[in-house]
Amino acid sequence: MTKATILIVDDELEIREMLSRNFRMKGFNVELAEHGQEALQILAKKRIDVVISDIMMPVLNGVDLLRSIRKQYPMIRVIMITGYVTLENALACMRVGAQTCIFKPFPDLDELNQEVEYALDGLKKWQNKLRELNGMKVTTGVVSK
Repeated sequence: MTKATILIVDDELEIREMLSRNFRMKGFNVELAEHGQEALQILAKKRIDVVISDIMMPVLNGVDLLRSIRKQYPMIRVIMITGYVTLENALACMRVGAQTCIFKPFPDLDELNQEVEYALDGLKKWQNKLRELNGMKVTTGVVSK
């Protein structure tokens, strides 16, 4: 199986670098973007499995990025991160379909690592379902093997 690819989107260079090191050490391919618009450009060119995105960013914020991902790339799992811990931010992420929202600063990366593994497990289940459906033939609205 090919290594999963994670896109990290954050306007803080230190956060991007720290998360990049963490996930590369765990064997993932990692792409980096400074804001949502740059992330959309990467998504148009590369296969991404999981996006980890900050909420508050210039150019295109994380919630608007999440909206675009849900419309254009429904299989991609999105984990939101934020240092601006508000009920509004958390509810916006939930409404638009984020897997979860993790608050910065991170005491450690255990929660984020766990959520990435959870996201990849969910993605594998959907991919298996789609492969299974692809192997079936559909006749008059009834699926048969």
